[in-house]
Amino acid sequence: MNKKRCEWVEGKEEIYIKYHDEEWGIPKYDDKILYEMLVLESFQAGLSWITILKKREAFRKAFDNFELDKIINYDDDKINELLENENIIRHKGKIEAAIVNARVFKEIQKEYGNFSDYIWDFTDGEIIKAEYKTKSELSEKISKELKKKGMKFVGPTIIYSYLESIGIIDNHAKDCFKY
Repeated sequence: MNKKRCEWVEGKEEIYIKYHDEEWGIPKYDDKILYEMLVLESFQAGLSWITILKKREAFRKAFDNFELDKIINYDDDKINELLENENIIRHKGKIEAAIVNARVFKEIQKEYGNFSDYIWDFTDGEIIKAEYKTKSELSEKISKELKKKGMKFVGPTIIYSYLESIGIIDNHAKDCFKY
């Protein structure tokens, strides 16, 4: 029997279905995954998510498996190397944002013990049930806070998608088996 999924994933490629079934909307607490998803969501701005999913492994390789301590030390040579990497999205602003955001992420870890506690504190650890929005009061609040701390490419729409990807917002449709 076929599982009923959210409409946006029906009939899509296997990589998209797997992401929907195994990751999207599932709570994540590991800082490494939280940073990876923040980077991927910021690179997705203006593009389709399937593009990012297809390049995800290349992003992991290019960005040293999202190791914060390496990324915070990226220099102009590494930025140029990334700009020449045809396997990822070559957008200088987004690449620079990933580095800046790594530094801010690290500062948040120092202040709160980890990023997970910081991000989940916005909802007191609760999962928000919602349906198909592109931004919310919550994403606007978090976006504003992250920007105040110095992060880039973290507008309310990107943050809304990020919150969905890390499971703070569960946007599975009511008739989806993941609801």
